[in-house]
Amino acid sequence: MTSTEVAEKLLAALRGVPGLRPATPPVKPTVPWVPWDWDTLALDLGAEVVEVRVVATALPLPPLLAEATHALREVLRHTPFANALLRIVVTDLDAGALRNETRTTRSGT
Repeated sequence: MTSTEVAEKLLAALRGVPGLRPATPPVKPTVPWVPWDWDTLALDLGAEVVEVRVVATALPLPPLLAEATHALREVLRHTPFANALLRIVVTDLDAGALRNETRTTRSGT
């Protein structure tokens, strides 16, 4: 499996975790010929460390990160990166997550 294929599978797994999204630059390329998935900028694949940068769009974080860890680890299990340390870095918290958390806390649920 190539690094590009691993990256695509990691992004697919991450997209399956509601409440997290890849952390990418806020401005997407304006030219249509960019030949890669912009979200791959949120990944660094290395033999020793695989880093996935995410933005949290929901709270609380611990269950979201646990779900993401499980999903991403499953992808890595049969790749050359199977023994790499998986590092998930929350780079930002979407304002909507805070509004939703505040609303939930106030309503008592």
